[in-house]
Amino acid sequence: MSLPEPVYQAVDPATGAAAERFPHASAAEIEAALRNAHAAFLGWRERAVEDRAEILRQISSALLAHASELAGTMRAEMGKPVPEGIEEVEYCASIFRYYTEEGPALLSDEHLPASGGRAKVQSRPIGPLLGVMPWNFPCYQVARFAAPNLLLGNTVLVKPAESVPGTSLAFARILREAGLPDGCCRTVFATHGQIEDIIADPRVQGVSLTGSERAGSAVAAAAGRHVKKCVLELGGSDPFVVLDAEDVPGLAELAWRTRMYNNGQACTSNKRLLVAAGIYDEFVAALVKLAEAVDPETHPPLASRAVAERVAGQVSDAVSRGARLLAGGRLASDGSARFSPAVLVDVAEDMRAWHEELFGPVAVVYRVRDEDHAVELANSSEYGLGGAVFSADPERAARVAQRLDVGMVSINAASGDGPGLPFGGIKRSGFGRELGAAGLGEFANKRLVYEAAADA
Repeated sequence: MSLPEPVYQAVDPATGAAAERFPHASAAEIEAALRNAHAAFLGWRERAVEDRAEILRQISSALLAHASELAGTMRAEMGKPVPEGIEEVEYCASIFRYYTEEGPALLSDEHLPASGGRAKVQSRPIGPLLGVMPWNFPCYQVARFAAPNLLLGNTVLVKPAESVPGTSLAFARILREAGLPDGCCRTVFATHGQIEDIIADPRVQGVSLTGSERAGSAVAAAAGRHVKKCVLELGGSDPFVVLDAEDVPGLAELAWRTRMYNNGQACTSNKRLLVAAGIYDEFVAALVKLAEAVDPETHPPLASRAVAERVAGQVSDAVSRGARLLAGGRLASDGSARFSPAVLVDVAEDMRAWHEELFGPVAVVYRVRDEDHAVELANSSEYGLGGAVFSADPERAARVAQRLDVGMVSINAASGDGPGLPFGGIKRSGFGRELGAAGLGEFANKRLVYEAAADA
């Protein structure tokens, strides 16, 4: 894979202080991880699903008990405020609890009508899986990959983002301490070459990646070469369509809170606000007021200086080509990863901000003439992860929502989230689904069992 090799070391984005550096795994360590994952799989798959569900229940409780520890690690490694980190861990616990409570029934055999006998489809595990994980939600992303697959009977190897090694190690340790057998979930500090080696190994049966298009393309190519199942979540540029509103400032505040969640570093963040011309000025004025109320000295940093510089570069490019920066948009001069929340308007097609995902606290607002214009602009992106449509007339909002080319769409809500709801996109946002029943099916062997009738 022709990507720069990662350095597994956290750097506090608020101070620039570097933490412990972890060496890349040796070939022997990779082989040991693969061997242990396969050996663990042979035993884990034979346990009753109820037994596996009980381990997941214990994991859910353990995560809650260690929420402050994990939140502290996330704050130090990628800048997430501790309350938001605790909220993330609590969501992880709810994912494990969901599969504890609902998973066994979702994995029950599906009986089918069959001529001359009986038939059923079983959901069976397929083996060790590799998860290539991002830095923006270093616990949640692992939980939504690991929980359904562990319940199913698969085992998982987790290659974390290089900037959050401590969080990944702590998460895996908590799972083991909660009773997960050794080898069922292990962190590997792999190089890009080793990732391809892991995918190629006959013991590994699939790979799931959440990250950039570049990384996803490389992993998908490797999976294709070795005929392995692949799930990709590659980000998005989600439209937040406002057709009309009875309370314009209130809806602008919702849009702002949504855009600022995780400091704008969320794949499903509302990165394009498409607002009807009749309320556009009032909506933008409300956003500017909210942005100007933010204290840039106390606003949390982005995950790294490099991330902040990329966002600043995208905004600078837009402004140099005619866009207007109405508030914020200042990169800290002290070398930290702080970037003041911004409102950007008049973005056009010749600007990076039109085509690229802005992974930071920038509200980009577009004026739309009517429903058709809103749909045209919403679907013009090469991404297709999520989207939302708002109107005082729910039927109007639903009508427009049906026309959006996305994997997830919400009507009069910023998003629909929950352990039981499938997550994933289309187009350049990737393919496959996580969470819910769909999350149990991506890496399952849907095995047909046919039994002839006794008198056949």
